[in-house]
Amino acid sequence: MPRIITYNVNGIRAAMGKGLIDWMRAAKPDILCVQEIKASPEQVGVFEFEELGYHHYWYPAQKKGYSGVAIFSKEKPDKVVYGCGIKAYDDEGRFIRADFGDVSVASIYHPSGSSGEDRQAFKMKWLSDFHEYVNELKKERPKLILSGDYNICHKAIDIHNPKSNANTSGFLPEEREWFDKFVESGYVDTFRHFNHEPHQYSWWSYRAGSRGKNLGWRIDYNIVTENMVDKLRRSVILPEAMHSDHCPVSLDIDF
Repeated sequence: MPRIITYNVNGIRAAMGKGLIDWMRAAKPDILCVQEIKASPEQVGVFEFEELGYHHYWYPAQKKGYSGVAIFSKEKPDKVVYGCGIKAYDDEGRFIRADFGDVSVASIYHPSGSSGEDRQAFKMKWLSDFHEYVNELKKERPKLILSGDYNICHKAIDIHNPKSNANTSGFLPEEREWFDKFVESGYVDTFRHFNHEPHQYSWWSYRAGSRGKNLGWRIDYNIVTENMVDKLRRSVILPEAMHSDHCPVSLDIDF
């Protein structure tokens, strides 16, 4: 049964320096969707991934050391699609898709709006365009697994201090409302499908020892189309993986 793991590595070279390859060897993802690679393949020792038996597909940003997504898979995909065809987003390396039979797996890095009003506006435009794009894609590829860093905590349970973050990018009412509409349009948050307990997060600020105190946010998701619900087997957050300010989120799905 395939294991899909999404992981914002916050710089793949830095993560490799902290033991990412050893972790992959132990965790054995069939498909690893990574975000914020901040590098192109020629800057990285790709032979290490190949030695583990992975095919690898990279979609770095135009800007050096910024953003970018990749997919590593044990099985060779039938097709890989780089970007979503909208230049502003594709320049930032935010979307890559691999097709395996009738299932498509995407690694997605949603923009952060935390640096100011301009980027928040960019994020809201992206959210609208992304939703439209995947709904169109769903007509052609009905079985979608949309894995990545969404940069939004959907509900109060997904953030350690909902009250004090009510006006913080990543937990704004309009972002959460977008998430409601997104899920209602035919998608499933696979982690919450299995887990209804609080205090389960995938990102922690580097400030004030947040990770040690588990003062986190759940912003990394494996989202699937509703037609795959009966194929879901298990989803867990893996906070013991310490290569980034995020941690991996895994999904076992029978396809």
